[in-house]
Amino acid sequence: MDTLTDVLRTIRLKGAIFFTVDASSPWVAEAPAAQEIASAIMPGVEHLIEYHVVTKGTCWCGIVGEEPVQLSAGDVIVFPHGDPHVISSAPGMRAAPNMDLVARQLPFALTLGAGGPQKVNFVCGFLGCDARPFNPLLETLPRVLHVRSEPGKGDGWLPQLIRFTLSEAEDKRPGGDCVLARMSELMFIEVVRRHLETLPPGQTGWLAGLRDGYVGRALALLHNRPAHAWTLDELAHEVGLSRSAFAERFNQLAGQPPMQYLAQWRMQVAARLLSDGNSSVAEVALEVGYDSDAAFSRAFKKLVGMPPAAWRKRQVTQTSHGR
Repeated sequence: MDTLTDVLRTIRLKGAIFFTVDASSPWVAEAPAAQEIASAIMPGVEHLIEYHVVTKGTCWCGIVGEEPVQLSAGDVIVFPHGDPHVISSAPGMRAAPNMDLVARQLPFALTLGAGGPQKVNFVCGFLGCDARPFNPLLETLPRVLHVRSEPGKGDGWLPQLIRFTLSEAEDKRPGGDCVLARMSELMFIEVVRRHLETLPPGQTGWLAGLRDGYVGRALALLHNRPAHAWTLDELAHEVGLSRSAFAERFNQLAGQPPMQYLAQWRMQVAARLLSDGNSSVAEVALEVGYDSDAAFSRAFKKLVGMPPAAWRKRQVTQTSHGR
């Protein structure tokens, strides 16, 4: 089981169409917190992630109130937690968030600036996902992910993906919105993989656990068989560690005991199944390892704050409003 793929599927990662920006100095654009525009950009989505890809020139970008980073052509910057941020021709610039943009039909092209000599082109994109009941990937990602383009150092297929995406946006062929949405998902996944590859030694968190030989194996087992009645002893035996060494290693890297992680992940799987609407509560309970739907309902309500049936009703309502 590819654990990262399983998580991305279960949290329902979903790309959105985007807009392109052609700017000339001086210029500045400020994005509000993602939750303020999520319902307009991607109706029915619980959590909104924003990203920018610079395709020409240079600019500055960062969370409001914090030091920005300089972006060059080929760079990708992602705001996984939806922080309000500024992108501009020079550091330190501010502007009122342009809420009118969310009312426009995506995708579209936007022109900014006063026609100065410094020009830049970039793409603004969006991704949606579930944040609750449990999104281990989102919890472990930093507030800013910045992947720099390094020509000649084996950038892989990310530059080609960016070029293909821009070509698709310009051609406006039938099915283009769907293609652009998938491209944004692929770009995000590649950025996460780059981040995973560059984690320093001693780093903790879910992604660090994923990279660890012992904890990564345990996570794969839990995700491959979430309904299995796992015990700490059995997991330790499967990964080849003593019970105490495994428990300490998992807790240190993943930030919680293995059985607590399993309980939370079961509820995330259950939430997805409930949202899909094709299984009864009793069937969902069995799917995630509960012999009794009453016991499952208690566990679900304890973590989520509402019974499974109420969760399903709310999700169906949000989805229908998003259509």
